Amino acid sequence: MCGRYAVSRGPEELAEAFGVERWEPEESLAPDFNVAPTKQVHVVLDRPLKDAPSRRPVRQLRVLRWGLVPSWAQNPDGAARMINARSETLAEKPSFRRPFAQRRCIIPADGYYEWVTAHDERRLEVEGRKKRARKQPYFVLPADGSVFAMAGIYEFWRDRTLPDGHPQAWWATCSVITTEAETGPLAVAPADGPRSLSEIHPRMPLMLTPDRWDAWLDPGNTDTEGSLQQLLAPPPGGLMRAFPVSTAVSNVRNNGPELLQELAAPEEGTLF
Repeated sequence: MCGRYAVSRGPEELAEAFGVERWEPEESLAPDFNVAPTKQVHVVLDRPLKDAPSRRPVRQLRVLRWGLVPSWAQNPDGAARMINARSETLAEKPSFRRPFAQRRCIIPADGYYEWVTAHDERRLEVEGRKKRARKQPYFVLPADGSVFAMAGIYEFWRDRTLPDGHPQAWWATCSVITTEAETGPLAVAPADGPRSLSEIHPRMPLMLTPDRWDAWLDPGNTDTEGSLQQLLAPPPGGLMRAFPVSTAVSNVRNNGPELLQELAAPEEGTLF
């Protein structure tokens, strides 16, 4: 899954990385080293500009809320539960079916955080024979330091309790698409810790390699049973690395570049 991630790149760097044609400086976000559900996040999408004479899709860097609210929802209360969408059921789930066909985006990041509990400790916890263990967070990122392009979908929701023209009448929200975690070896693995992404967590964000960006963002492609399914295939293995970071990231109030500092070993009292 993806429940927390980091993005240190500013809007200018993101715009250059993705070939963005349009972004609004007043909407730009500061670097965030502890992005949590319901926060405002940067996304890249292709969409015609509002009121423009041409309907040509324009690549834009936009600010959306993380946690998708379906267009038909009565209220936004379930947004925090829709931060992730499983790739295997995108074309089936009512909440995700239309966005998958018509509103796909890329959610840029440096990488994402995941928390690990040792297998035996996890089993005892599930069986109720042990109190919840203290988990070690790991940061997972592209081994070459490139931007981590997470596949996403977005949606618009109208708050009917507000009048037309109200600045909060429309919500623009998004979800990160997840897939099965890689079972092959990491490109760079910690000396004492997980050797593959699947040892960290059974799910991971779907990473789009640059050769898939244009096709994924193309709003003219609505072939959810054909070409879009092909884009949901996991990327080649061996592109990722992972390392332990401070448990300070577990508190959403903590936010700073020190959260990405690689630890030489898991913190004392945590488990793998």
